[in-house]
Amino acid sequence: MFIGSSVFAQNSIQISSSTSSTSVTVSAKYVKGKSYSYSKFVHPYDDYFDQKIIEYKERMVANVKKYKKMEKEMKKPQYSDPSYFGHKRKPKKRKPGKRKFCKECEIVH
Repeated sequence: MFIGSSVFAQNSIQISSSTSSTSVTVSAKYVKGKSYSYSKFVHPYDDYFDQKIIEYKERMVANVKKYKKMEKEMKKPQYSDPSYFGHKRKPKKRKPGKRKFCKECEIVH
């Protein structure tokens, strides 16, 4: 019986040494310390998603700025006054005999 227990002990040592040589190494940043609290564990994707949230907020601030600029631009008479219809400057009002066909708005004025 004594011989049998020593044989089993040697087998268990050999198995554990063979499994440790094939284990995957992990960066020290992601390995837990001696304490088993989950608050100290850093998930590898946390930094990635935090960066994406920051980028999203920056894009939203840029969009607000862009929309305010567009709104200010649309208040110009070129866009808000219907008499400008397709023109940067208001077309001249000519006499009925001297009116011309406009290629921009396809109206005679």
